[in-house]
Amino acid sequence: MSDNDQDQERTEDATSRRREDAREKGQVARSTEIVSVGILVACVIYFYFGAAGLLKNIMELMTSGFRTAGQFNITPDSLHYLFIDYILKGFTILFPIMLTVVVAAILGNMLQIGVMFSTESVTPKFSKIDPIKGIERLFSLRSIVELIKNTFKICIVSAVAYVVVKDEISNMIILMDQSVWGMMTYFGRICFKIILATTIVLVILAILDYIYQRWEYEKSLRMTKQEIKDEYKNTEGDPLIKSRIRRLQREAAQKRMMAAVPKADVIITNPTHLAVAIQYDHENMMAPKVLAKGANIIAEKIKEIARENDIPIVEDKPLAQVLYKMVDVDQWIPEDLYRAVAEVLAFVYGQKKIKIFG
Repeated sequence: MSDNDQDQERTEDATSRRREDAREKGQVARSTEIVSVGILVACVIYFYFGAAGLLKNIMELMTSGFRTAGQFNITPDSLHYLFIDYILKGFTILFPIMLTVVVAAILGNMLQIGVMFSTESVTPKFSKIDPIKGIERLFSLRSIVELIKNTFKICIVSAVAYVVVKDEISNMIILMDQSVWGMMTYFGRICFKIILATTIVLVILAILDYIYQRWEYEKSLRMTKQEIKDEYKNTEGDPLIKSRIRRLQREAAQKRMMAAVPKADVIITNPTHLAVAIQYDHENMMAPKVLAKGANIIAEKIKEIARENDIPIVEDKPLAQVLYKMVDVDQWIPEDLYRAVAEVLAFVYGQKKIKIFG
């Protein structure tokens, strides 16, 4: 990129090509707060409906362990068996919550960026271990914003927890008369209130963070006018080359069209500005066909070829204009123009003393 390109301001919205390239490299608008809050919300819902069952299973596992603790002979084999048994039982108890966390994390990412596979972010690069680059990232604007955001989040969560606990201090005096299970129930309820209030605050912060990440992402994708021009040249081709190709294609089409003019039965003119070459073979064609058409210089060239090949030239201004506008080269005449074209052909064949209508 030239110095002139670097000096230009990025004032243009990113093109679709730029967005596709960024997505292929793993660069998307993504907020980690959305994923974290999604996991937290999923866990809160799970514990609200399944905490009793989870606690019951854990207590049964502990009770069973304490009851059978004296029945085992301590040997390497028995310890190995006991360890594997408890690992499997613990995994069975915790599997639902682990599955909840995994599903919430996947959904949190998919809702933001959809389904995406990119190896660019995990490809080894020297810049990732370059200490100078690391220091630049450490003191970059993004790192400062993340530090401020995390500090603010901690302060907000701490304030919410303090407010909830402060309202419950007066109720803690009566805990002396409660059973152990009653105290555990009470503290569990307080913890759930803290988590619920914190979750609501974190959801709001996550939405704000996603809006910021989206804004920053769009800003990073913005392009200069020169970058848009360069991208257009790379994807669509140089406009000068494309213009030359189109001109050559038009010239080739005109040559083919002019080569077909000698096959025409009549040339219908404007009389000076338009010319349309018509062919009709009543034995092999279902309708008359336009072999060539043109305006101004091309029209004069068509009439010149017609004179060289003794093809009749008939002046019919309305019909020439309609045919020129409505019918393309190598297309059949529309049915609503049959009568007008047939009259011209009848006139031409009458001059040649060829009777084809009757």
